[in-house]
Amino acid sequence: MEPRKKRGPSPIDELIKSFVRDHGLRSGGGYTQVFRAWNEALPAPLRPHAQPVRFRGGELTVEVDSATHMQELKNFTGESYRKKANDRLGKDTIRRVGFKLRG
Repeated sequence: MEPRKKRGPSPIDELIKSFVRDHGLRSGGGYTQVFRAWNEALPAPLRPHAQPVRFRGGELTVEVDSATHMQELKNFTGESYRKKANDRLGKDTIRRVGFKLRG
């Protein structure tokens, strides 16, 4: 068994690469595809009001800028946009969408 290496300061580029990898921010894959599919599923006038901010464990978190938009998405149209986004992804990637007010 090899002795553990001491942990010291890490170069910033390694930290950034690790953060990007761990949070699925790779260009062309990971969250970018999910976020793009969500945005494309929404009608153009709604896009600036319902921005995807996180995707983890099949749950997409979307920030909305008003209680009115949150009500509409939670109770009426959000599920249909989830299905449209999954259709664009070609699989059932987004299992649930959670909405929160932009703070």
